[in-house]
Amino acid sequence: MSDQAEKLRMRLRQKQNGKKAKVISVASGKGGVGKSNVTINFALELMSYQKKVLVIDLDIGMGNIDILLGLSPAYHMVDLFHRNIPIRDIIEKGPNSLPYIAGGSSLSQFFHVEKEEFAYFLSEFESLLYDYDYIFFDMGAGANEESLQFIAASDETFIITTTEPTSLTDAYSMVKHIYAMSPGMSISILMNRALNDRQGNRSLDRIQSVVSNFLEKDVKSLGVLIDDKAVMKAVHLQSPFIQEFPASKAGKSLKAVVRAYVEGREEKGDGSFLQKLKKMVTER
Repeated sequence: MSDQAEKLRMRLRQKQNGKKAKVISVASGKGGVGKSNVTINFALELMSYQKKVLVIDLDIGMGNIDILLGLSPAYHMVDLFHRNIPIRDIIEKGPNSLPYIAGGSSLSQFFHVEKEEFAYFLSEFESLLYDYDYIFFDMGAGANEESLQFIAASDETFIITTTEPTSLTDAYSMVKHIYAMSPGMSISILMNRALNDRQGNRSLDRIQSVVSNFLEKDVKSLGVLIDDKAVMKAVHLQSPFIQEFPASKAGKSLKAVVRAYVEGREEKGDGSFLQKLKKMVTER
């Protein structure tokens, strides 16, 4: 009865608003660029615009959303399969009641489940699409076949990088991998830890120019986050910097980035995420 009731509620939500969540993968070409931290704080700031947001940790073997938040989740993503716990029951609540699903150290198993189990995940995930405006996948650093499948199926991808030459090179490599799998993907670059807006925008211009010249694609600029000691202080406090230090340089720059995103982007997802992933499941 509970399954039938949930299906009825899902149909009702679908009829009421006719939209699905925008699925956004957050990725990086290398580790250590602040990807997970950006994901959490970006999601929290979106909530201040009355947006319903869910963060899912898919950083294989390195899931650390719960550590950044100073929380000990009761469930992790793999519990969906190993303990047959419904996906809604593994959603935890972080700061400001931010909904998130923890990855856990055994998350690598998630990408190697049987087709039937993966189909079960897709079925469970479908119900969430009508509950949120945005669903963020915090992906692992770098490119591997499994994570690229999720990224390629997403409505949009954020690439987090810094102004360091090696980071920019790895970010370009990531962009190249994504376009190879999904030529029409909407990709936005966020420049993290820039000394100032000028340096950050110069680096953004550089990577956009390289992508345009060599891949003949146009990547968007998500914006610039200024390097700030307040971010590291918040990490040690295991609390989001946008909540601990909203008036800091990093806090102000994040607010500007999110405001520009909300005002300039279409919120609605195109509904193709599940269809793309289902196709990948059948081809595995």
